[in-house]
Amino acid sequence: MESVRSNLYNSFMRFWFLILFSAFPFSAFTDDLPQVEVTNIRRVFHNGEHNAFTDMIRWKGKFWLTFRTCPDGHMVHPTSRILILSSTDTKEWKQEYEFSVKRRDVRDPHFLIFQDRLFVYTGTWWTGDDTLPREDYNINQHLGYAVHSEDGSSWTAPIQLEGTYGHYIWRAATYGDKAYLCGRRKKAYSEQVGEDPPARVVESAMLVSDDGLVWKFHSLFQPDRGDETAFLFEDDGSLLAVSRSGSAPAHLVRADPPWKEMKRIDFEDYVGGPLLTKWGNRYLVGGRRSTGNGPKTALYWLEDESLHQFAELPSGGDNSYPGFVELDDGTGVISWYSSHEKDESGNEITAIYLANLAIKE
Repeated sequence: MESVRSNLYNSFMRFWFLILFSAFPFSAFTDDLPQVEVTNIRRVFHNGEHNAFTDMIRWKGKFWLTFRTCPDGHMVHPTSRILILSSTDTKEWKQEYEFSVKRRDVRDPHFLIFQDRLFVYTGTWWTGDDTLPREDYNINQHLGYAVHSEDGSSWTAPIQLEGTYGHYIWRAATYGDKAYLCGRRKKAYSEQVGEDPPARVVESAMLVSDDGLVWKFHSLFQPDRGDETAFLFEDDGSLLAVSRSGSAPAHLVRADPPWKEMKRIDFEDYVGGPLLTKWGNRYLVGGRRSTGNGPKTALYWLEDESLHQFAELPSGGDNSYPGFVELDDGTGVISWYSSHEKDESGNEITAIYLANLAIKE
C-alpha cells in the first residue's frame, strides 16, 4: 500500500513538473545565470517611414548604427535605403551615409570590421521600377552589395559582391586574414515552382573572401532549412552559430576548423533575425520570439547548448533584428526595431530603439 501511495505521489509530482516546465520553456529554473537590468529605453530614430533591421558596432572611438528605411513599408520596394549613423555616447546620433541600389530592395544591413575598413553589407532583391509582388519573389535574383570606409566620413558607392548572385547575404565574421559571410540560396538554384523539392529547399552557405568583396563557396551551415545565420569564431578557431529555420525551431551550429562538418542542435523555439555575440565571458543571443501576445524581441543567455531568456524588450508586431555593443564598464547597449508604438494621430509606426543592459551583481 505504501508503495502504491509512493508511486501515485511520484506520478503526481512528475505531472506538475511537466506542466511547470512547459510554462517556462527557456529554463527559468537556472538561478546560476546572471540577471540583467534593462534601462534607458529610448526611441532613437523615426522619420515617418518603415525603419527596420538594425546592427551596431564600435569603431574608431564611435558607436555605429545601421538599418533600412523605406517609405513603402516592410516588403520588397526599390524605394528602400540603408542609413549609417554614428554617435560618441549612444544618445545623440548623426547620419554619416545613406545609400540605395537602383531597381533593387536593400535590407538587413550588417557591419564588419575587416582590413582596417568598416564594411556595411546588404542583401538585395531585384524589383525593377516598382514594388515586387510576393508571387514574383525569386531568391535566384538576389545579389549582395557593400559599402566601406577607412575613416567613417568618406564612403564608397555600393559595390556588387562577386560570387553572391543567387544568395541572400546576411551576417559576416572574420577569422585570421579572411572574412566569412552567410549566404542563403535555393538548392541547386532551382527554377522549379511548387511544393516538391528542390523548389522549396533552401540552404545556408558559408562564403569566404580575401578582401571582403569577392566571395566563393566554403561550406554549408544548413543543407535543407537554410535561413539567417549569425556566427562567431572562438580564439581557438572553433565556430559557434545560431541559425534561424523559418518558423521552425532555430539551430545551434558548432564546427571545428576548417568548418566543413557541422554539428546542429535544435533549440526549443524559433528565433528570428538572430544576434550572437560575446558579452564578457558569456554568449548573448537575441531575436524575435513567438509568444501568446504576438512576436516579441527577446534576449537570452546561451548556456549548455540551450537558450535561457533574461529579457523581453518593448516590442510588438513587426520587430526584432537586434545589434549589441559592450561598453568599457562591462554594461552593454542593444538596438532593435519595433512597431509597438503609435504616432500622435494614432497610426502605427515602425521605429529604431536602444536600451542599456547591465548585469545585476
